[in-house]
Amino acid sequence: MDELIDVVDTNGNLTGQSELKSVIHQKGLYHNTAHIWFYTKNGQVLLSQRSAEKTICPLMWDVSVAGHIDSGETIEQAAIRETLEEISLSIIESDLNKIGVFKCFQNYDNGIKDFEFHNTFIAELHSPLSVLIPQKGEVDALKLVSFKKFQQLINTLGDNGNHFVPSNKSYYEFVLKKIIETVR
Repeated sequence: MDELIDVVDTNGNLTGQSELKSVIHQKGLYHNTAHIWFYTKNGQVLLSQRSAEKTICPLMWDVSVAGHIDSGETIEQAAIRETLEEISLSIIESDLNKIGVFKCFQNYDNGIKDFEFHNTFIAELHSPLSVLIPQKGEVDALKLVSFKKFQQLINTLGDNGNHFVPSNKSYYEFVLKKIIETVR
């Protein structure tokens, strides 16, 4: 789907302009995304496998839920909408704990220029994995990994098959640190 997305400046502030997602990725315009990392109190992190149909990093394991923020939508509204769309889980704004905004500026071989500000949240997963339904075309699979396994995947970034989407190792380490601090 080619949704309308608000353009932001190099600091992540709204510019008042909106463009189609395809145009944003073609021109390399800055934009916001919402990332939601779900965790359990017993020490697990929910990972989503990107759909084989995705144009960027198909079949790679990634953040629990992520998506673009539609034009006029708040970051929190997008996080709630994307969670319902991608894994069929209803959450409310108070479930979200914002841990930061992270720059992720990537150029891909297929010509996509993806210059995102990841507005990143953590949230406790209260539902069993068995009730979550991956969105066709977005998510192929879901799995829970222990904090220890998540750290091992971070430590072997680039050497671990399709874990994770190429990104900043320090981002994953920061997310895990914040989740562990919250659980303790």
